[in-house]
This record gives sequence, C-alpha cells and structure tokens, in this order.
Amino acid sequence: MSTTTSHTPSPTPEPEGPAETTTASRPARLIQNEATTEIPVHLLFRDDPDPAPVPPGPAVVRRRPGTGEQPRFRRPAQAGPRPAPQVDPDLVERPARVLPGSAGVLAGTCGAAGCVATSWWAGVLPPLAVEALRLPEYAGTGLGPAQWAAYAGAVALSLFGFGGLARGRTGRAWVLGLFGRYRGTVRRTGLMWVNPLLLRRRVDVRLRHWRSEPMPAADGNGVALRVVVLVVWRVRDTARATLGVEDHETYLRECVEAALVRVPVEPPGSARTSVDSATDALTRLVAVDAAPVGLEVFSVQPVRVEYAPEVAAAMHRRRIAALDAQHRSSVLTSVVDSVEDTVTRLTMRGLVELDDYERKALVKDLTVAFCAGRGEAGQ
Repeated sequence: MSTTTSHTPSPTPEPEGPAETTTASRPARLIQNEATTEIPVHLLFRDDPDPAPVPPGPAVVRRRPGTGEQPRFRRPAQAGPRPAPQVDPDLVERPARVLPGSAGVLAGTCGAAGCVATSWWAGVLPPLAVEALRLPEYAGTGLGPAQWAAYAGAVALSLFGFGGLARGRTGRAWVLGLFGRYRGTVRRTGLMWVNPLLLRRRVDVRLRHWRSEPMPAADGNGVALRVVVLVVWRVRDTARATLGVEDHETYLRECVEAALVRVPVEPPGSARTSVDSATDALTRLVAVDAAPVGLEVFSVQPVRVEYAPEVAAAMHRRRIAALDAQHRSSVLTSVVDSVEDTVTRLTMRGLVELDDYERKALVKDLTVAFCAGRGEAGQ
C-alpha cells in the first residue's frame, strides 16, 4: 500500500486571546489606571510653542492615577461686573465767580463818562453837548498822547463793563472756560456780570424727555423686536456733560441701545409685571452708564413694542392660526354639549329607546346638523 505525501503550506497561527487581537489597532495598556485626555485637532497643527489658553467651556480636572477617581468638571469663574466708564476726577462742576449786574453797569457808565470827559479835555466836544451837560467853557489842548491814552482806557472800561453783562434764566446754566480750561458754572438768574474774556456755553438743566426712534431689541426667546423708548433725564453735572463727552445726547442714545441689547423686552400683549421689570432693568443700566458723564436718568420706559418686519408676518400667521384653533375648539365643545344634552333628554324622558347602533347614528346625525347650523350662522 502506497502512501502519497502532499506538501501543503502550514496555516498561519491565529492570535490567542483578545489582547493579541487588539494589538494591531491599539497598543496594550501599560498602566491599568492611566488617564487619557482628548487633544483638540487644531492644537496639533499650531506653530506657536505657547498657545493661548481657550477659556470657553468647563475645564476637565484629570483624575489621579491609581485612585479610580472619575474626571471632574471645574466650574468657570463668574465674570465680574462691567467696569464703569472713567472720567477725569478733577472735572467736577463748581460755581464760577461772577459779579452782580450793577457792577458791570457802573463800569460801563464810568467808561462812557471818561470818554465824554476826555473829549471835553481835548476840546472836541460839540457845543450842544457842552450846553446839555452844563460843562464850563474850555478851549482844550487838542488830541495829544495823553488824550489818546485816556480815550483808550475809557473805551476799554466801557467795553469791559457792558460786554460782561449777561442774563441768567431759570433752567439754564452757563459753562465758562478760558483757553480750553474749565472755569466754573453759573446757575444764577437775573442780570449779572461775567468776565467777557471767558467762553460761555449754554446748557439746558431742565427735566427733559427724549423719545427714541425704533431700536432693535429681542425678547426672552430671541425673537427680533422694534422698541420705541421714552427717556426722562436731565443734566446734573454741567461740567462733565459738556466737557466729558462730545455730545451728551448722543451718548445717552448709545447707552439706551446698549441696554436694549442686554435686557430682554417682552413682546406685545405681555403681563404688566413683565413690562415693569424690563423698565426697571433698563432704567438701572442706563442710569449707571450715564452717571459718570453728569446725566441723571429717572426712567427708561418702552412705549411701543412691535415685532421686527422679518418676523411680523410669521407672528401674524401664528396668531391667526391660534385664534382659528381656539374658535374651532369652542365650536366643537358647544356642538358636543348640545348633542349630549339632546340625546340625554330623549332617552331620560322615554321618548325613544335606542340601542348602541341607533345611538351612534343619532349622535352622528345630530353632530352634522348642529355643525351645519353653526356654519350657516357664522356666515
């Protein structure tokens, strides 16, 4: 008996155990309690050796090896309050030095009298003026250097006296400056004398109302709104309001716009308490922003709130659909109550005896009849 020997390749040995199976895809753990963290992909391709830390999101605290402790999340620190705008601390309203108006009138009169006396001294005063003023006859010495110096001093005194006269009015103030330096504020009323060399800026310190144009805002759900705001305010510190900012009215408008971004405004038809809370929040924010520049804000109240044009059509369709659904629900409830009352009366009084099939047919017919009647009545 002959045996035939065949040469067949020996099969490749299969890996033993699950550890060898995963060796090709992932190396085996060397430490049982090692902790691994995921590295964002964008950090692998950065050329900067010291990348800036990424603050968003809670930080992951690694667990200590060998303790079995699960990773923890560190809560991000709360942001501090927004810093208030800083203004020059030396720029504070202070009263300016002024004199009563009688002092300016007296100085101007003295200057005019000096001009007349100098003209009489020089002999150039008309005879009619001499007779009217009852001055003695004097030939005069002519216009010399002394006479011209006297003329100059008298004219300067007259201009300085009459040129400094000013009238203070209730609700208005003067901010005075000299060569770009603040010299004080005048809040007095009546006739007074102010140095004519000082630059005067009139400021309205009365209680004022400002009605804004429609400004962009959003409600608690992020729906775009258009809000018209009424602001009641006044200038409290004239120095800061005039010199601290270029235009205090423009600054107030920007403060209101910034507050509308931070405070959600309730949409039309909201409760009164929600509107009051939004008003209080807007007033508080705008008052804090406007105080450093000398503005006092009493109230910031939304007087008209409407949806933005891009969402107004969608909200209108939504409201119409809600009203239609409410109407349909009320009609259906009324029809069901009518059908139930009719069937109950018929059966309780013994007018008809109905089985289940007849009862269902009667309910169906009554429902169709009542619905048709409601539809004709609605038309």
